[in-house]
Amino acid sequence: MAYWLMKTEPAECSIDDIAGAPDQTMRWDGVRNYQARNFIRTMALGDQIFLYHSSCAHIGIVGIVEVSKSAYPDPCQYDPSSAYFDPKSNAENPRWDAVDVRFIDKFNAVIRLDQLRQLSALAEQPLLRKGNRLSVIPFSAEQWHAVLQLAAAENIIRL
Repeated sequence: MAYWLMKTEPAECSIDDIAGAPDQTMRWDGVRNYQARNFIRTMALGDQIFLYHSSCAHIGIVGIVEVSKSAYPDPCQYDPSSAYFDPKSNAENPRWDAVDVRFIDKFNAVIRLDQLRQLSALAEQPLLRKGNRLSVIPFSAEQWHAVLQLAAAENIIRL
């Protein structure tokens, strides 16, 4: 199993949107960065993902989802009415992929960036670097467990 963090703007897709979706499952689409796309292509069923809300009042990790369907061509790339339409992409050679994610848990509070910066295990984590704009970021098992331990210590989740 691999571990990830996915950033989302809650106005577009929040932890509550995923929790409230049919079967608590949603398509994660609209990624238009090649490095993030390549990460999506390596995701496997059951991989665990921290969901991170950005561009909002309470920025940080808000819960956990998991990959419920591995990478497949993002249908938005073919839809001219979509904000994620890509006229250079076609069914024979799709440029962009999506995955489906399933709700696992919503935290009692947001794990803020300043809290994450306190974790020595995250010293090299790209999420904490200035200017990082990736919407999909890999986490090591050590980093994943350090965040969960912080969340438990802060009574944000129960382990």
